[in-house]
Amino acid sequence: MVPYVILLLFGAVIGSFLNVCIYRLPREESVAWPASHCPACRQPVAVYDNIPIVSYLLLRGRCRSCQVPISIQYPLVEAANAIGYLLIFLMFDFTAEAFVYAALLSALIVITGTDLSHTMIPDAVTLPGIAVGLVCAAVVLPIGLVDSLLGILVGGGILWFLAWVSPYVFGKEGMGGGDIKLMAMVGAFIGWKPVLLAIMIGSFLGSLVGVGLIAAGITRRDQYIPFGPFLAAGSLLALLFHQPFLNWYWSLINLPQ
Repeated sequence: MVPYVILLLFGAVIGSFLNVCIYRLPREESVAWPASHCPACRQPVAVYDNIPIVSYLLLRGRCRSCQVPISIQYPLVEAANAIGYLLIFLMFDFTAEAFVYAALLSALIVITGTDLSHTMIPDAVTLPGIAVGLVCAAVVLPIGLVDSLLGILVGGGILWFLAWVSPYVFGKEGMGGGDIKLMAMVGAFIGWKPVLLAIMIGSFLGSLVGVGLIAAGITRRDQYIPFGPFLAAGSLLALLFHQPFLNWYWSLINLPQ
């Protein structure tokens, strides 16, 4: 159990850095400098107040200096990254492949956070991510370089087509450029078949939540709902469970009449 406990702690620490990325990337600020500080009073966060999850609980969700509430996003991101790392390493063991997928997970968490908070997906994550996915596919991942290239074309191409056709069919803009680059990045890591599944799952989840929000009167039909978080969730599910999903799908097709 010791390696997995260390993994959880490591994931939470990385999650703390992801919070910095989520806050600063949309503002085009450096993620390396200055050190962590309270957004309200600008006071630097002491080392003992920067312990993932624990510090939030000890401070009761407030800044030590000015007592302004700290967003619940911070411990949630740290916990999500830690638990996500645990799931990935349980499935793929302590291999180079698992480390690559852990990096992809962290990128998806940053994208989810920025899309929810600022309705934008930073190019600083997706564009380097496409290049990293290609390199990793060539030297580490089991999909290989050709499947990675096809994944980029299929993942980005499908959403590009939807973005192009939406004004003609629905009379308004569909997918944003950030969504297109997001799925191109995911395709580079997982290949063309799983990225197709990721888009299908993400679309289903987005439609389900969107209809639910409209039915509950929380949002309007013409109101924008960030699609990145649903695509990120679909990508994670496709990464972890694409083979069982595909087996189930083919079993449905091959059912006797």
